[in-house]
Amino acid sequence: MTNSTSPPPSDAPPDLVLQGSSLSLHPSGVDTGTRGERELLEPFTRFRTAPLTALQEFGQHVNGTGWRSYDKIIGKEIFYAGFSENMIRMVMAQPKLKRKIADLAGKRMEVELQEGRLGPIGTEGEEVGWRSKRVRRKMDLEGQLAGVAEKWVGEMICKMESKYFIRGAYYLATQLLTRAYHQGIHVNSEEVLQLRRVADEAAKKGQSILFLPCHRSHVDYVSLQLICYRLGLALPTVVAGDNLNFPVVGAFLQHAGAMWIRRSFGNDQLYITLVQSYIDTLLQNGHNLECFIEGGRSRTGKLLQPKFGFLSFVLDSVMSGSVKDCLIVPVSTQYDKVIEVDSYVSELLGQPKESESLSSFLSASNVLSLKLGRVDMRFHEPWSLRDFVTTQRSRLVQQPDVSTHSEDAAFRRRLLTTLGFRVLKEINDVSVVMPTALVGTVLLTLRGRGVGKRELVRRVNWLSNRVREKGGRLAHFSTVNAETVVDRALDVLGPKLVGRVEGLPEETVFAEDRFQLSFYRNMTIHLFISQALVCAAVYTKVKAGGGEDAQHISYAELRDYVLFLSHLFRAEFIFDTRPLDENIAETLKGLEADHVLQTTTKDGKVETITLHPSERRLGRENFDFYCFLIWPFIEAAWLGAISLFMLSSPRAAKHAGASAWLPLPTVQDRAQLLGKTLFHQGDLSYFEAVNKEALKNAYTRQEEEKIIFVRREKDGDAKTPPKVSLAREWQPKRDGEGNLVAEGRLWDFCERIGQGRLEGKSRRDSGAVVKRVLELTDLVAAGLWMPEDNAVLVKKGRKKSGAAIPARL
Repeated sequence: MTNSTSPPPSDAPPDLVLQGSSLSLHPSGVDTGTRGERELLEPFTRFRTAPLTALQEFGQHVNGTGWRSYDKIIGKEIFYAGFSENMIRMVMAQPKLKRKIADLAGKRMEVELQEGRLGPIGTEGEEVGWRSKRVRRKMDLEGQLAGVAEKWVGEMICKMESKYFIRGAYYLATQLLTRAYHQGIHVNSEEVLQLRRVADEAAKKGQSILFLPCHRSHVDYVSLQLICYRLGLALPTVVAGDNLNFPVVGAFLQHAGAMWIRRSFGNDQLYITLVQSYIDTLLQNGHNLECFIEGGRSRTGKLLQPKFGFLSFVLDSVMSGSVKDCLIVPVSTQYDKVIEVDSYVSELLGQPKESESLSSFLSASNVLSLKLGRVDMRFHEPWSLRDFVTTQRSRLVQQPDVSTHSEDAAFRRRLLTTLGFRVLKEINDVSVVMPTALVGTVLLTLRGRGVGKRELVRRVNWLSNRVREKGGRLAHFSTVNAETVVDRALDVLGPKLVGRVEGLPEETVFAEDRFQLSFYRNMTIHLFISQALVCAAVYTKVKAGGGEDAQHISYAELRDYVLFLSHLFRAEFIFDTRPLDENIAETLKGLEADHVLQTTTKDGKVETITLHPSERRLGRENFDFYCFLIWPFIEAAWLGAISLFMLSSPRAAKHAGASAWLPLPTVQDRAQLLGKTLFHQGDLSYFEAVNKEALKNAYTRQEEEKIIFVRREKDGDAKTPPKVSLAREWQPKRDGEGNLVAEGRLWDFCERIGQGRLEGKSRRDSGAVVKRVLELTDLVAAGLWMPEDNAVLVKKGRKKSGAAIPARL
């Protein structure tokens, strides 16, 4: 998309398009035109228009005509009668499960011995009668535990029993998916051919493939299964939370490949061993697996931090020698539009997550009439988990005081962390940037209420070129020009997300729902996080004002602020693993080449950085683009820091003997309320900054830095919420009348974050703002420290204070 009339040059391999019963190439440089798009709208014959043909197509799937038979698959045999019974038998025969059952029975025996239920302790208890009773009791306990284990295994395992079922399921799932995503599922032909070759080699060795996709939608489950089925690969067993195991739908998913595990294991040793034994059984027998590396679905559009629970089971299987090896395949799934984004926004704003049920599933059927564009799935090159462990061990063994013994807990944690973040990086590496992500990003990084169509196309072209320069991938759009791509993206996003202003000389659009659009913007931010942090550091000088000479920042200052933000956002983004100075040097080089920033050097080292003269003439549009990417996250971090003032107990609460430990969920709810109030009063620029996930990340980071302490129940009881307290050295000051004062360590931390906040026409930092924000924080916190009926008294009793306030927030 170098301009609005010509397509971008591309030497990338063609896409492979899955469209109902057809599998076709979509090469770059070939326009499918409207006719091809119409075919995508009708992947199968619709029953209403041609019932006999539709029934015939369904019959071909059930009976297995041609490729639909799913008989000659690459991988372990699945979908045969007796599959479930065979799997249960193999799991129950696992040595570690037998040992755990015997161990638990033995521990129970010890309890009963101490209680005197199995005879006296000592020589008297060694009589034949007591010994026989104990043997019988132990056998009875082991039998009971084995019965419980077998029941749990039956509820847990996937039940690939019938080819007739999976053929019909494929037909049904494809009908549903391609009616919503009418442009089909796209994969890269080169990646798929490589995957088939690797799968064939793995099958000959009896090895499993572990697919590790990102997770943005429930559609993720279906997409990978459909691709594997259509390409003749053995379907993976999909690790799924038992919250999806509700009537009718749960049974359907379990017979199509889902295995159910609890959302939390607690300290249930039998269940933990059972899951490990099932994973061992699958990997020992060469069954493919699929697990979402992030755990739950991302509500924000960007990758979440890795969850290590399931990965630890797989790593244990390999490191213990139970399994020789398995292959890791990171997978990226991108959508033109994600079905659940509307509900994600509600959850992020604090509304309770609706539990999955049959009624909610059926109520979602209206999405089938929508035109949501396409799904793009990309596969990273597979690699050996055994080789990964060996490589990491050889690297660590060279470091002093580092144990690389398989049983060493620190070594295993280090392996898991490295493994998880490597997978996330490789998912980002193969991710495709969709047109809706391009348009959403541009709309949220422009100043003003709206933008003309020509300017929108120009900025989308600019962003597309930046994506390519960063090594990112763009979805294939053949010879379609940029204007057409933008039109398609606007149609998919729809008027609820992007509004249009009628009756103007030029077509003008604006961001109608900025919160929802931020989901699509976040799909691109990983490509530009280094540029965004550097520009935010420079902005601290630009924001201060003055002439051009006053807007220079020294390299030391820039490095210090970039390092500060990197630590601040370590739970938000996946950062480059290179040394910081190397990363900054490359980022500055690129920004200077693009005439965004200008540097001065001395003896070959960068001394100062400022805006490039060309960028000033452009009105800072490219510089602002990078700042707009990071500003919402800076706002969220600032809100998280400001909300800690709520943990400072007011004088009235101290006199009433209120506890310094407050329920963490309630505090976070109050922090959201504070953020919403600040936004509507103009003291917070981004409504998305009040989202629940960003606040949780902020509190996690503050706990790691020991700014706050969090006390959790040892047993991990979900019904007992954790409690939070502000560290003594971070306690803010209050004046003689009990009002918060903008001084101290916590305030300095807030100001440090605030240096990079957006300041514009609608919001400027001043002493009045500081005073108002702190008073509002105290007001919102009143309900935390005393009953609601006393909160009003606190408000009325507080007098106005004329204490000195810093000039800037």
